Amino acid sequence: MLQRGSFFYVLVGLGSFFLLFLMLNERFGSHLVHQMQPAAAVPNTKQKKIVPKAQPAKIQKPVEVLLLPDTAGVKKKREPASSEKILAQIISTQRKLISNEMKGYEYPDGKYNISANKLDDLVMEKNGRPVRSLIVTTWRSGSTFFGDILNAHPANYYHYEPLLAFEIVQVRGPPVAAKALKWVKDLLNCEYQDLGEYIDYGKPHPWVFSHNTNLWKQCQAHKGVCYNHKFLSSMCKLFPFQSMKLVRLRLRIARELLADEKLAVRIVLLVRDPRGILQSRKHRDWCPSSPDCSDPALTCADLVSDYKVAVELLKKYPTRFKVIRYEDLSLDPYKHVEELYKFYGLNLHPKTKKFLESHTKANKGGVSSTFRNSATAPFHWRTELEFKEVEEIQQFCSTAMKYWGYVPATNATHQKEFNPVTNYTLKL
Repeated sequence: MLQRGSFFYVLVGLGSFFLLFLMLNERFGSHLVHQMQPAAAVPNTKQKKIVPKAQPAKIQKPVEVLLLPDTAGVKKKREPASSEKILAQIISTQRKLISNEMKGYEYPDGKYNISANKLDDLVMEKNGRPVRSLIVTTWRSGSTFFGDILNAHPANYYHYEPLLAFEIVQVRGPPVAAKALKWVKDLLNCEYQDLGEYIDYGKPHPWVFSHNTNLWKQCQAHKGVCYNHKFLSSMCKLFPFQSMKLVRLRLRIARELLADEKLAVRIVLLVRDPRGILQSRKHRDWCPSSPDCSDPALTCADLVSDYKVAVELLKKYPTRFKVIRYEDLSLDPYKHVEELYKFYGLNLHPKTKKFLESHTKANKGGVSSTFRNSATAPFHWRTELEFKEVEEIQQFCSTAMKYWGYVPATNATHQKEFNPVTNYTLKL
């Protein structure tokens, strides 16, 4: 009995042990297997390291497809808005600058046939009409100096040689005259939308814009704005004063600008002694290859043509057309600038006086500099040209010189000592 009882208890004990083992294995077995797995499967670990490398690539594809187009789409939507906001800020800032510059300005208020008595009357943005001051001349006739005198006036927008893209030619008639006039009128009306060729020419030739000092400040601060026709139009329409110099458009073509009553331009024909013109052109690399620039016969034919047209225009537009010789302007700049400003309907501002003070006393810079001893600047040809050269010019230019009051040199000694200009008034 004792043996059977003992055997029974042994069986019960073994059964209890196995039952306990099964319970423990069910509870902790998966954890033990997990803990043992890396050590038991080293070769498989290397395969798993490859999988994570492939996994990110698979994950990135949907990111590229879903997120990047969306991001690009956001840029396309936001960029114009951001650009427009920047342009609007520039325009707003410039508007304030002009308002500050014009504080205390003495408006014509009926003088000079200009009725404006407040800033809005002169601003195209406010449906006003700006004062438009034009210079018509030819290369190396003192137009850079004269143009800078006008640009010294506050709140001025300077259209510097708008026909630069036409290269070294004189516009005397068809077929280029119509295109030239359209460019000039579009600029004076601040309509840049059709001036793509003009704007494109300015990209590699920054001086198209750089002489317009008020515009150029913004061009330098905000890259690319000078090539945006909408910005240029908006900027231009802020300014109460516009100036322009034309060295490629002959007077017989430019007269059409005077006929446009909406523009109400005022034109000064700037004339220079052909001997001084041709001597000055010798210093320019771009001149000798073009007959329009280097041939004295063509230069003086233009001076004769301009004279005949000027006589007609003085009779027809006595308050909007004027003639001045570069020599007269240089010899007495203060007197003539004051007269020219009155003709244009401009107030002789302290900034203009400061410009004259700093630019007429001494020679500084190269051949294009406007820092000159104005009393001697027009007459360098007397010592820098050989008498043979002077004789040749005078042969082709005798009529032009007679019309415009220039005295011929008779020999080499006379050339260096005489006064080549007479007291002159254009005879009607």
